Amino acid sequence: MIARVLSVSLIGLLVASAPAFADFRTCVNELRGEAARKGVSGAIFDRTMTGVQPDPKVIEALQSQPEFKTPIWDYLAVLVDEQKVSEGRAMMARHAGALSAAEKRYGVDRFTIAAVWGVESDYGKLTGRWFLPQALSTLACTAPRRRDYFRGELLAALQIVQRGDLPADKLFGSWAGAFGQTQFMPSTYLRLGVDGDGDGRSNLVDSVPDALHSTANFMAKAGWVTGARWGYEVRVPPGYSGPSGRRPKQEFPAWSARGVKRFDGGALTGNGEAGLLMPAGANGPAFLVFKNYDAAYSYNGADSYALAISLLSDRLRGQPGVRGAWPTDDRGLSRAERKELQEWLLRRGYAIGEADGAIGTITRRAIADYQGKLGLGQDGRAGGRVLDALRANR
Repeated sequence: MIARVLSVSLIGLLVASAPAFADFRTCVNELRGEAARKGVSGAIFDRTMTGVQPDPKVIEALQSQPEFKTPIWDYLAVLVDEQKVSEGRAMMARHAGALSAAEKRYGVDRFTIAAVWGVESDYGKLTGRWFLPQALSTLACTAPRRRDYFRGELLAALQIVQRGDLPADKLFGSWAGAFGQTQFMPSTYLRLGVDGDGDGRSNLVDSVPDALHSTANFMAKAGWVTGARWGYEVRVPPGYSGPSGRRPKQEFPAWSARGVKRFDGGALTGNGEAGLLMPAGANGPAFLVFKNYDAAYSYNGADSYALAISLLSDRLRGQPGVRGAWPTDDRGLSRAERKELQEWLLRRGYAIGEADGAIGTITRRAIADYQGKLGLGQDGRAGGRVLDALRANR
């Protein structure tokens, strides 16, 4: 194991959390009794939890605020880029049978199912590195908030092992507990995970059909309307100050009366009521969104996420992406462009590690340093302006 130097903030967390960490073993012993009441045998509990220790980095992840707020155009540039679309089409062709069966079984179109898969784990490539029993027990026993929630998720993870869906060594995912190819929380896995490949169990980690069918089941239970659209891009009149957001839905005549039009100028159409989504404000792209958008929203609880799924599903079915201009003169970068930016930084002598397209703290610090040399604002953001500058100053 490689030794690592603890950051000042991490040392602070260790000191502040010392009393909670001291009670960790007592908490785990209490969880053993709760697990037994949920049907988890002592043997399963002990085999899974033996050696588990609190991980201060999990608490750091819970407590930390994003160092850089991600603009919507950066978020979408990564999650709905050409690489994601081309890989998605290839994966849809490879797993056409499973997608077709899930679509027929639950009434959710294959493009939306594949879009969730792509956004959640890059089609199964990025499923998370945290050992769930350790991460969830840390949160259940030492977190400053939501301990009961994480306690329930840990017990659910143990129940998954108990019922034979997965062995404990498959329980790796995010620090908060989401795991598998479409990143279900353990309680969601128990509630909505289904068998898609006919082997009699639900395995969202190794079985693509199980993951795709379970995702379709989730969307159907969230209110997906078969055959309906999620929404489409529109134009709003200059100076628009009316209602917006996915919740205040209204009939189409009301939106037409406010001057809202389809992006191509056509009449507003659709079934039922729609909300007006303006993720970057009145000066950016706007969308009328329907009930299926709400189903996508329920997967993660964020408009940026729901919009990424919705737009990626459109791209996978051959439709254009966002056509309106984002209110910025510093465009977002695709994963290929982010990797190129890192390659330029390496050539400039910045020790940022491998150029993999993932922008972390070290890369941001290097960007900020280079921005300073150019006389730009040192926000550390991986945007088009700094990439263009690196290209120009070879």
